[in-house]
Amino acid sequence: MVETTIALYSHDSVGLGHARRNRALAYALAEQLPALTGTAVRGLLIAGHPDAGRDPLPGGWDWLVLPGLTRRGDGYVPRRLGTDADALRDLRSATIDAALSVLRPDLLVVDRHPFGIDGELLPVLRSQRARGGATVLGLREVLDTPRVAAAEWERLGGAEHVARHLDAVWVYGDERVYDLRRTGELPPALARLATTTGYLGHGRPAVRRPRPSTAAPDPFVLTVLGGGSDGTELARLAVRAEPPAGHRHLLITGPQMAPAEVTELQALAGQRTTVVRTAPDAPELTAEAAAVLCMGGYNTIAEVLVTDTPALVVPRSRRRQEQRRRAHALAAVGALETAEITDLAVADLTAWWDRAVTTRTPRDGVDLDGLSVVPPLAAELLAATAPTPAEVSIHAV
Repeated sequence: MVETTIALYSHDSVGLGHARRNRALAYALAEQLPALTGTAVRGLLIAGHPDAGRDPLPGGWDWLVLPGLTRRGDGYVPRRLGTDADALRDLRSATIDAALSVLRPDLLVVDRHPFGIDGELLPVLRSQRARGGATVLGLREVLDTPRVAAAEWERLGGAEHVARHLDAVWVYGDERVYDLRRTGELPPALARLATTTGYLGHGRPAVRRPRPSTAAPDPFVLTVLGGGSDGTELARLAVRAEPPAGHRHLLITGPQMAPAEVTELQALAGQRTTVVRTAPDAPELTAEAAAVLCMGGYNTIAEVLVTDTPALVVPRSRRRQEQRRRAHALAAVGALETAEITDLAVADLTAWWDRAVTTRTPRDGVDLDGLSVVPPLAAELLAATAPTPAEVSIHAV
């Protein structure tokens, strides 16, 4: 039986956003691509965080979880393995290359970092090109300020150098809300390869685990902090805010918040506030909540946008401006509200919740159909890079 093989890579140094974005793509490709190509589809998700592999995948797909890296200062160091960063990069690179040499993917989708961490994907991309497979760079709709983005492309050898390793760039956003080709975050050499897909919103896969027993009953307000590694300041405000009359408050810290900080929040919580580290049904809780307070990571925002739940987004301001730029762009089209952490007090959150729970927020004007756009784009790319019958015959010999 003829099969199409897909590989999706994410580096996952902080959080699970990259891997979960690729997981959503895997489900969309598994469901829609067979009808578009006339072939069965299998795939491999390459991730760098051990928690990624806990999430289920479509039939015929599996995880390859690499030894982890984490950010320290301006670079990366091993998360756990007792070796230096260069040795771990070489190990990760060789592992990916060996796996893909066996699977020979027809399509490789790389999330956010075209060459991986410290160039670990460069040998992989050369092998993929030599095999005749296609390579796509998948990008969030916002990278950073144009100045920071330009410096990052230069550190990779320049946009022209990056573009030579790619067949396409998919931008997972709505160009009417934010267009990184116009802001200058995506240089011309890469912009020429780029297609905006819409946000990866509608059709995101459920995790399919039992609802946690700590889930708040209706009605409730929700605070969700993504991975949680940088959400403590907002959590301390939220846990002391008073939920609206007749409502409870569920605060999900994220699995990467330090245990001592979670314990502190649980001690601060009032009788109507429940603090948990994780909730596998966070998208469902977001839809059911009377209002949601959150940070501005891509996946959290995608889960908010497919609901009509009023949202106050307090973006991360350290290290990158990505979340702030996303929040302001979506606030400008009325899809959410946003505030800076430095401008918020406990009383402000209490007042916002009291007002928000009496409203809903329609978001029909934002394109959230990226997961139905990507499979046709993939099918077109596969058709363009498919070997000719003569090439197939030569390879068989």
